[in-house]
Amino acid sequence: MPIIKSAKKAARQATKRQAKNQEIKKNIKLALKTFKSDPSAENMKKVQSEYDKAVKKGLLKKNTASRRKSRLAKIAKELTQTPVKKSASKTTKKSPSTTKKA
Repeated sequence: MPIIKSAKKAARQATKRQAKNQEIKKNIKLALKTFKSDPSAENMKKVQSEYDKAVKKGLLKKNTASRRKSRLAKIAKELTQTPVKKSASKTTKKSPSTTKKA
């Protein structure tokens, strides 16, 4: 236990900051969980918003949040794309060298 008055205050501040940081992390994890269960554009916006809030509060670095958001976008893009099947028919091309002048 701290004895000095300033150390006591610092300990109180640290516990408050820790509680706020845990709340932000909890919100990120919850939003991420909902996105993974239902990868929609709305859920992705929520996760990205939570990452931006964490950066604003100083909990995450800007590039870390950017990297994580990029990965989420990649997942969302893969899930929303429908695979296009190419037809098996072959097309023949006529070469222009076979034409004759009259």
